[in-house]
Amino acid sequence: MTKSTPDYLQGQIEIETADILSPALSVNGQALKSGKASKTLPFSLFVKAVEQAPVAISITDKKANILYINQAFTDVTGYNAAEILGQNESALSDKSTPRQIYYDLWHTISRKQVWHGQLVNRQKMGQRYLADLTIAPMLDDRGAISHYIGMHRDVTLAHYAEQQVNNQKQLIESVLNASPVAMVVLDCDKRVVLDNQMYKMLISELDKKEPALFFLEALEQDMGDLWGDNIDRQQGFANREVRIESAGLKGTRWFSCSGNWFIENDVCADTFFARQSKDYLLLTINDISPLRRQQEKLQIQTLRTMLAEEEHIRSIRETLLGAMHQIRQPLNQINAAMQIMTQRNDANNSPIRDLLGQVQKMGEETLATLQRCVPEIPESAVVPVNLNQLLHEVMLLYSTKFLANGIVVDWLPNPVLPNILGAENKLRMLFKQLIDNAVNAMNRASSQERIIKISTTIEHDWVCVSVADSGPGIPANQRSKVFEPFFTTNQSTAGVQAGMGLVMSKEIVNQHNGMIEIDPQYKNGCSFKIRFPCQKNLAMVNIHE
Repeated sequence: MTKSTPDYLQGQIEIETADILSPALSVNGQALKSGKASKTLPFSLFVKAVEQAPVAISITDKKANILYINQAFTDVTGYNAAEILGQNESALSDKSTPRQIYYDLWHTISRKQVWHGQLVNRQKMGQRYLADLTIAPMLDDRGAISHYIGMHRDVTLAHYAEQQVNNQKQLIESVLNASPVAMVVLDCDKRVVLDNQMYKMLISELDKKEPALFFLEALEQDMGDLWGDNIDRQQGFANREVRIESAGLKGTRWFSCSGNWFIENDVCADTFFARQSKDYLLLTINDISPLRRQQEKLQIQTLRTMLAEEEHIRSIRETLLGAMHQIRQPLNQINAAMQIMTQRNDANNSPIRDLLGQVQKMGEETLATLQRCVPEIPESAVVPVNLNQLLHEVMLLYSTKFLANGIVVDWLPNPVLPNILGAENKLRMLFKQLIDNAVNAMNRASSQERIIKISTTIEHDWVCVSVADSGPGIPANQRSKVFEPFFTTNQSTAGVQAGMGLVMSKEIVNQHNGMIEIDPQYKNGCSFKIRFPCQKNLAMVNIHE
């Protein structure tokens, strides 16, 4: 041994130094040079390196009897050299380590391979600690195992911290999976990085590969420019309702969506000194369909009463306007006759002209009286309207009438529609008139196939509604007249109200800055196509009677 060898090592290692260590440190049979001086590293430097290494190092014979330890070994285990040298490494072992691990350890190192793993060891004072251990065989000149070198660290605190993180992760996952609300976390590229069981159920129920992307698109349509502002300001949103039309067993469904953005620091090595962060969105999707269906039932009852009253008012209004129209025609003829008599200046017809003047005056007074009797329709509030919801309500109101007339309704909605700005009652009246027109047309023609097709679509910045029937259709030469007052294709219709339904429909569409037309390409009956501008592209709608 050299003079630099620690005192406690002198005389305690029962093997020759040359059997374990060569006078100079070598790798792959070549002596290590100390830089430009081209000198081999002294043996004392090797001893100091092992002795001062921050990792607990021990050297044993082939039976695991300890021959050497360094200072870090004493720091970790509490044993000094006098207490542990000559004892077996098993003195450190705790009985809680499974025997299979020791079997694997010896099976590995006996085949001249390095073993690495974790053991539960016991310190001198009895405390248990988790050792991260690496054991490598040391070979002699003949390639046979002569000794083993072991290196281990106390990783108890690191293991504790890791387990705390895992426990927190499992706790969070348990809470998320137990939640009745679907939750999903998306990164800035809209990739799903975390979800719960309720979200996975949505994948199968909605038949969407990633429902989150579907909901984000719907929210973006609904919120318009506000969506971009929220992203820029990292501002969340709450209780934004998304209605989804489905042809499945569950039918129409409603979801309440909330979202919050949060920031997470990047953990890759590239950003260790230059901290970077990533943005994430936590999206919650709550199925509120049962609640909305209950509300819908109550709303339908209220709508029936309200629409019945409004329809009664409109009926009186149309009756009076029709009567005024009927009176105005002969008055116009009387006025024309009086003008002719005045131009002829025929004195013989003066009594007749005076009589006609009296009749005209009485007629004008009658028209003024009728005009005062025409009831006013209350102003309607302008609100965001989902046409899928509104059409669904109208069809529920008409369900009895459809059954009574043997009519099948083919409902083909776009799954998600952006809102339009409008008066709900007026829009309900619009679609009611169009459905009434379709039912009357099929009844009048005694159509064998009795189908009403109602569909909604999105065309650029317009929300489109199509109401088609399998009736006789409208001849091409009459399509430009159907929106004129009191024009009707049904000559047998009696009463002064005939021909006002489509006039009212066009008026309501115009009030909403929309367009209505008869689809000339539709051949199996008649199809009305109505277009409304989306809410985000419509600053204000003037609704008046």
